[in-house]
Amino acid sequence: MVQKLKYLMKSYLSEEHFEKIVYARRFILSLQYTGLRFKCSICGGHFRVFLPAGLAHRSHASCPRCGSLERHRLIWMYLQERTDFFSSKLSVLHFAPEYCFQRVFKSLSNLDYISADLYDPSAMIKIDITDIKFQNNTFDCILCSHVLEHILDDNKAIRELYRVLKPNGWAILQVPILREKTFEDPNIQTPEERLKYFGQEDHVRIYGLDYKDRLENAGFKVMVDPYLMELDEDIVQLYKLVPENEPKENIYYCIK
Repeated sequence: MVQKLKYLMKSYLSEEHFEKIVYARRFILSLQYTGLRFKCSICGGHFRVFLPAGLAHRSHASCPRCGSLERHRLIWMYLQERTDFFSSKLSVLHFAPEYCFQRVFKSLSNLDYISADLYDPSAMIKIDITDIKFQNNTFDCILCSHVLEHILDDNKAIRELYRVLKPNGWAILQVPILREKTFEDPNIQTPEERLKYFGQEDHVRIYGLDYKDRLENAGFKVMVDPYLMELDEDIVQLYKLVPENEPKENIYYCIK
């Protein structure tokens, strides 16, 4: 019934109006969680709790209003403090667009923004990350967070991201780094096996610290930025930037 209602709403409303209604509904529902313990860096909401999320139902993970997770709030702060993302004229390609990001990025007048995904209907265009249908040197900036661990030929995907980025353009290419050396095995194919060995049914590898080598092999100049480690712990806890029981995440800032 809920899905049917959403379909009917989309049929009679523009995408912009539909998104505004969805956000207004989330805003109203989030009021029950209002408090001072946590703050979302993206929507600016103050909450007494963040909601559980993930396969392990991580506590205090998801913003009740915009749905952001720990890594999203971290990337937002990084974009604000370490880049010109919100101030310069940039052409941006965003893979696997998170709702909390896309809703805002589409409205920013300084961005020529395109979101892309092969399966997600919320993306603006349908594109295979291993075969990006844009010319060489098209984009100033690429955002791609926690996507490559789902891609069988990630080296091809990385080369494509490098190809469509302009010279001196930059990309933030995040993956979960959980070991010293990347582990993958093409013989591990079923969802059950992937859950057992890679921790998630749709993951095809576990990345290690040698992820930087893969990016550099495609041509990127990679800065592994310990931005999160440089923040005061009270800021980390206020915005809840680290998933429980997981290591702090570096930012992989890549330049062509």
